[in-house]
Parts: sequence; structure tokens; C-alpha cells
Amino acid sequence: MMHSYQFKGLLTENGWQGNVVVTVDEQGIITQISETPSKDTEKVSGYALPGFQNAHSHAFQYAMAGLAELHEGTGIPDDFWSWRTAMYDLALQISPEQLEAIATMLYAEMVRHGYTSVAEFHYIHHDKNGVPYAHVAELGERLIVAAEKAGIRITLVPMFYQKGGFGKPAEAKQRRFISPTLELYKDLLDASEKVVHNYTHAQLGAGVHSLRAVEDQAIIELTQSLSPSLPFHIHVSEQLKEIEDCNAFYGKRPVEWLLDHVSVNENYHLVHATHLSEAEVKGIVNSKANVVLCPTTEGNLGDGLFRFREFWELGGSWSIGTDSHVSLNPLEELRLLDYGQRLISHKRNTFYLPKQGDSGFNALKMAWAAGRKAMGQPAQHFFAVGQPLDAVVMDAEAPLIAASGTQHLCNTLVYSSDSAHQLGTLVNGKWVVKNGQHLHKESITATFVKTLKELGSRM
Repeated sequence: MMHSYQFKGLLTENGWQGNVVVTVDEQGIITQISETPSKDTEKVSGYALPGFQNAHSHAFQYAMAGLAELHEGTGIPDDFWSWRTAMYDLALQISPEQLEAIATMLYAEMVRHGYTSVAEFHYIHHDKNGVPYAHVAELGERLIVAAEKAGIRITLVPMFYQKGGFGKPAEAKQRRFISPTLELYKDLLDASEKVVHNYTHAQLGAGVHSLRAVEDQAIIELTQSLSPSLPFHIHVSEQLKEIEDCNAFYGKRPVEWLLDHVSVNENYHLVHATHLSEAEVKGIVNSKANVVLCPTTEGNLGDGLFRFREFWELGGSWSIGTDSHVSLNPLEELRLLDYGQRLISHKRNTFYLPKQGDSGFNALKMAWAAGRKAMGQPAQHFFAVGQPLDAVVMDAEAPLIAASGTQHLCNTLVYSSDSAHQLGTLVNGKWVVKNGQHLHKESITATFVKTLKELGSRM
């Protein structure tokens, strides 16, 4: 049965359209965009934006969000590497059922904040002893099922993870992640592909956890063997120690090595890329690869600041992700990205483009377009006939929004709004979140709380 919504405004890639009616079919596919409502049209006092794209997620880490801030006071420095040890300890405890419960809660919260798609950078593959499950993609399928329950699209990106560091064997605590050979990783990828085909809300990506985690020849062979249209994700240059170790082992910086040995292209998504040389910034842009920035996680871990302004001025493509999920608000990711750059540049033009001075719109458009590519999805139009209606709807009656003309609307939303101003989220043309509440909040939350109490990690 057809259904139509009349929004006070609809954000297109060319700006705002007022009082737009969007009609969808039974599957939530847009059949018409017009200005003419019918007597059955659902009137929504809100502004519809394209759903946010979460281009980097480690779902299981949501169970430890906020826990790393309780310091023992022993005088031992706390940094990324000590945080990583705590993360490994958590990864060793989680059962398939618990992973599904954690991911369902996380994804439901993502949708509540306006994300409609997530790229899951997935590397817990095996049982607690490091033995592959009989169903090799067991945990990947649990994540897909979690996304289905939460009402979010998922691009499952099974990670190739082989080593414990540059030239080092895997550590015991990494045993659930490890594919010892390229052939075994390809078996995992094949099994994941078969699973994905069983679900309409899911698709597949591929990736290497990081240069330190996989042998160089295996990286080269894998990237040569993959379909050129498959989105490829990799952590790179997040930590200064990683760069030092890579230089010592390969005689090159991580991005420098990647660009020299792999045919990097527009389907590559380089996560973090925090510490780059000038040549590496230019090299990424010239390759047309994308960078995935996770400002709240990068700030939480003390990673550093990406060389954003140089990258942006050269025409670089970037998206956002929530990574370890210390924050799930896409507007906060965009603001922190901007404000971090302002603090080091002493300027207020982070998202400015010549003759395109609407900072909020520029940020929304780029994060969406590169985020869509990270999912393996087309990125031509925010909303179009033949595409699903995936939207986050902001409350047109929130005070600052209600007082703003369309010229100032994107900046009001990006810089002065929060999740309390969201009316809801539509996925496949249906409300998944309405009036700020996920439709299945109670059951999802109850299962999640029970799971975390079983784990005992937050007590």
C-alpha cells in the first residue's frame, strides 16, 4: 500500500525544498516527490535530511563505552595501547548471543540519533578459544540480525587480521580475530557473502585491519583479487607508534607504503589517517580514496587531529564514524571535527568552500556522499524516485529551528541542535524512531541490560 509524507522541508543536494510530499510503495521505495498532498498524506512538522551514514563501527566495543575513564592512579601512563588491552579482554568474554544483544542496542541507538546505515568493521570471528565456528560467519550473521532488529542498514566488513604487529606473531588475546592465511580469510569472506545474500538490509565489504595486522604480500594479493566495486576498509596511521614501527619494518610510513604497493582508488576507505605527511595527504586525494574520521573516538583515545584543511582544500573525500561509540550523535562528530581544526588553525572556515559558504550544508553533504560510498551504495541524490526513503527528521517547532529561515537551517541543525530536536528516523519509508523513541526500545534495552550484567564489566 502506498503511503505519503508531507515534510515542512526536504534537504536535497542543491538545498532545501519546502512543503514536499514524498510517496513510497510497500517496500519503502520512493515513487514520487511532489508538492501535492492527498487526503491520506501524513503531515510531518519537521525537516527531513538524508539519513546519516556511520562509516566505522566496532559494535562489541559499545559494551565498554565510558569504562576506560576510571584511572587507577598508579602512575602508569594510560594511552591507546593500554585501552587496547582492556578491549581485548572484553572481546574474549562475549558469546554470540551477547554480541547480538549488544549490537542490537547499539544499532537502535544509532537509528535514534539519525544514522540509517552502518559499516561494521568486524573482526571477532572465532569462539573464545580461537577456533572457527562450524558456521564460519556465525558472528557476522549475528551482527546482521542485530541490524535487522534495530531497523538499520548494514554493510558487513569482515576484517583480515593475521599478525600481532609488524613482523610479530598474533598475541593470545587476539585469538578470536585471526585468519592465519589469506585462503582462510577468503573462506570467511565467501561465507559472509552467502549470509549477506539472505538479508535485504545487508551487503558486503572487505578489508584489512591494518598494515601491522597482515603480511605485506597477503595485503597485495588480497587487494588484487577483490572485486573493484567492493568497498575496502583499513585502519591506517592512527597512532604515532604505528608510524614509527612501520618505518622501522618497511622503511616507509603506512599510507606511503599503501599507495606504493596497492592500487588505491575511490572504493578505499582509510580509517583515521590521523598522522600524515604532506605527500601522503596529496597521495590520498590523487588516488580518490576516502578518509573515515571518528572525531569523538579519536579525541577519547588521544589519537591526534587529522590534517583536514589541507585535505579538504585539495578536494579530499571524507565520512564520519562512531568507532568505539563513546558518542553516537552525528552532529557531535561534525562539530568536534570542525572545532578541533579551529583550535589549531585559529580560523572558523573548516568546511568552507569557494562560493559555497554554507558550512553546515557542506559538512552534511560530504559526510553523506563519502559515507554512502563506504556502504557500497550510490551517492548521487539525497532523495530520488527509485531509492528507499531513509531520513532523519528534525523538529520544525524546536525554538531555534522554528525561528530560522532556510538560509540558516543547515547551520542551525549542525551547530545548535541535538538529538532532543529529532522527531524521528525513517528507514525504508517507515518510522523506526518516532518522537525520539525507538519503536522496540523496551525489549531491546531489557535484553541489553541483562547481557551486560552477565558480562559484569560495568559493575
